[in-house]
Amino acid sequence: MVDGPVVAVRGEAYREVAPELARFTVTAMARDRDRAATLTRLAERAAAVRVLLDSAEPAVDRRETGDLRVWPETKRSGERVVAWHGSVATTVTVTDLTALGELMLRLADQDQVEVAGPWWSLRPDSPAYREARHAAIADALVRAREYAEALGARVTALLELADTGMNPQPMMTRAAFKGGGPEDAAPELDLDPQLQNVHAAVEARFTITAPVLD
Repeated sequence: MVDGPVVAVRGEAYREVAPELARFTVTAMARDRDRAATLTRLAERAAAVRVLLDSAEPAVDRRETGDLRVWPETKRSGERVVAWHGSVATTVTVTDLTALGELMLRLADQDQVEVAGPWWSLRPDSPAYREARHAAIADALVRAREYAEALGARVTALLELADTGMNPQPMMTRAAFKGGGPEDAAPELDLDPQLQNVHAAVEARFTITAPVLD
């Protein structure tokens, strides 16, 4: 049982911090009337993407291949196949943001390759989260003291502290473009990392001395 008056407050902190990671997708595509030729071209273009990503290490933190698709193109009037399509997408995570723009342009300059992104974010263990939590606790203490002072009292002890959760808000800049082969000039793209919004909140209960209500 709590002996004495209690003040309950909510502490919050908002921060804008530079991103630490950038993700984008690179998709290799192929199309031909012959299914085997489509698969061969798709494999060759996917291999070329892998070679470029290999050369970009250690700027590339991780890459994950997903969404492999092969499908027929048919005439509207029936099921006769007139062409085969194929695509394979790879999600790339980059930690060296200074190398991001050049890498995306090099990939986009490949034949029948589409690049989309980037999506900016923080690392899951980013110090920004810890700093925001500490700031939210400090804010709760300041508020409790202000309420106590308004009553002519002072804070004496912490009864309870609850974390109401972090609220990171990843930001995205989307630029999609396709490579058109060696004969096309590489596209120009300036990438400006977008600040990430981090919000932390806590709820706290403090005991205070007897208020002066006169």
